[in-house]
Amino acid sequence: MEEAPFWKEKTLVEMTNAEWESLCDGCGLCCLNKIEEWDSGDIYFTSIRCKLLDDGSCRCSSYENRWDFVPDCVQLTKENVDEIPWLPPTCGYRLINEGRDLYWWHPLVSGDPETVHAAGISARGRTISETEVDVENFEDHVVEWPLTVGDGPRAKAPKGVKR
Repeated sequence: MEEAPFWKEKTLVEMTNAEWESLCDGCGLCCLNKIEEWDSGDIYFTSIRCKLLDDGSCRCSSYENRWDFVPDCVQLTKENVDEIPWLPPTCGYRLINEGRDLYWWHPLVSGDPETVHAAGISARGRTISETEVDVENFEDHVVEWPLTVGDGPRAKAPKGVKR
């Protein structure tokens, strides 16, 4: 009998640090700049990526030292995952925290870190660096796709792929 994967057996709090880190699917969506309306609290994603996010890999180019370069980088933790309202709907941390399963394209399920990009879930090729946009112009780059990435046809499991 095959053993169930750790994310189906453990809560976020019960996971080891390595297990926790592996829940990141490498989409890069959390590293997009967001705009929050002060009066309503509404949050809008932009296509502007953190200066440390590599557009090709959708990974932080200085993950271990990111606070040296981006002091206000938000660290997602087991303790604060409930408190971060802008996690995209496909985020592995969010899904597991809500008692849901990972999608077929998640590297832990597919075994391939490229499936998140092939499924059209990631920010790959859709962004511009924050170093190229004046902060006053961020609102010109508001986009909906980070909230709808799981709705596209490529995000659905291909025939023969179990979810």
